[in-house]
Amino acid sequence: MQILNLLKKYVIDSQIYVSVMGTSLAVFFMLEQNLVKAPTILLIFITYFSGYLYTKYQNAGKLFYRILAFNVVCGILSAILILYNHNENRLIKWLIIVVLGLLYDSTFLTFFVRKIPLFKIFYVGLTWALINSWLILPEFNAEIFWISWLFITALVLPFDIRDMDSDTVVTFPRLIGVQNTKYFAYFLVFLSLIIAAFSLEILFCIAFFLTSVCNFLLIYFSEKTNKDSYFSFWVETCSGLPLLIIILMKYF
Repeated sequence: MQILNLLKKYVIDSQIYVSVMGTSLAVFFMLEQNLVKAPTILLIFITYFSGYLYTKYQNAGKLFYRILAFNVVCGILSAILILYNHNENRLIKWLIIVVLGLLYDSTFLTFFVRKIPLFKIFYVGLTWALINSWLILPEFNAEIFWISWLFITALVLPFDIRDMDSDTVVTFPRLIGVQNTKYFAYFLVFLSLIIAAFSLEILFCIAFFLTSVCNFLLIYFSEKTNKDSYFSFWVETCSGLPLLIIILMKYF
């Protein structure tokens, strides 16, 4: 039990886990496109990690200034990685995604995206999709964008179910109920799978299909009374499953 508490504190609560899962999903698409590069993987992880730290700790008083300093260092390192390994165009893409992240949830703004009713899930899906289909590739890939956007949007809905009693804005569970929210999530996952079936290589499509089955099960059992670990570990893990499955299929 002590080990689990330590893992929760230093891996999940620290935002490392969600950053690794986001990076894993991007690597899955990089593998499918035969464009795996270590500097790009590092860039993606730094972007996710610094962004999620900023969102979580921006109201943490003095600690926030340490987080802000850390983010400045991460930003400089990211810019160096991009300019040394890519080009100015990739830097512009990265800056746009960073700005989109700041617009999502920044208390220094009078109005930010997270305050818009029903919009949060689509916006989170947008930022992840842009990383997978635009930032990491030489040219924008529409199929990967839609697969990622639908997939991630569906995965955010269980978190809205978890937070439906504490959210201060209207979310889908509060508007249409938990069961209808699940139906909506199923529909999004199904659309994502259909696009994947027509655009991904066969092994990658199979990996995505198996992941979608897990998604359906986790969405089905999502309830606001579930432990937080159900969402912060099991639901988050869905983002990393495609890469894990493809590695097992190709190398074992």
